[in-house]
Amino acid sequence: MDVREQAAAAPVPAEDLAEAGLRLEIDGPVATITLDRPDKRNAMTFAMWRTLARIGDALPGSVRVVVVRGAGKAFSAGIDLSMFSEGGGPTADPQEGDRFIAELQAGYTWLRRPEIVSIAAVHGYAIGAGFQLALACDLRVLADDAWYCMKEPALGLVPDLTGTKPLVDIVGVNRAIDICLTARRVAAPEAAALGLAERLVPAAGLDDAVADLVAALLQVDADAAVATQRLLREAPGNTLEQQCAAERREQLARLRALRGG
Repeated sequence: MDVREQAAAAPVPAEDLAEAGLRLEIDGPVATITLDRPDKRNAMTFAMWRTLARIGDALPGSVRVVVVRGAGKAFSAGIDLSMFSEGGGPTADPQEGDRFIAELQAGYTWLRRPEIVSIAAVHGYAIGAGFQLALACDLRVLADDAWYCMKEPALGLVPDLTGTKPLVDIVGVNRAIDICLTARRVAAPEAAALGLAERLVPAAGLDDAVADLVAALLQVDADAAVATQRLLREAPGNTLEQQCAAERREQLARLRALRGG
């Protein structure tokens, strides 16, 4: 897809994407979002998070898979700290500050919608906000040279970009405390062992592994995939009885659709 085709397909104007340090390519049912500040190791800004939210709001309904990747040598170095030296960030007013952070979180929350499967293709490193972006995705394909780090507590901050819940859900409270409060590197083999990656692949094979995963996901019936994702997302909060009822409801809806009624 050339630049003109990419701009025409994008639901957010190309100039807005470029200003925010993002690229977006939509090829039929697959959208690829690239963090595109390689000279800054894809350090993330307020504009980047807000534009991610805009992408989610305007994403065509035909898109079934969203791939998130980073240009250059790393997935993301995390928050661009220069924003704070320039006087950026939430105000002291609690309501305004809450609204400010909620707008940034919206750049991540849409990646969990059951209508899509989101994939983080992580190479190099994913630090802080970059780690949380990977956690926001449904699936993570990790190159064997990659590592994670939750840097915020070491900077006097807390992880506030929706990362604490999936981290605890995946590794448990105690391991999450260890990862966050030591701000240590979690190398790819450990990350995979902890469940923080669904695929661990050689760095040279990352693109092929992501392409294979996307192809496999697209082989599944789209409506059945959405219904199954709903079931799986509800399961942790449901009792067995509630989950059984949810399964019946979704299956009967699928059977009605297949029968044309």
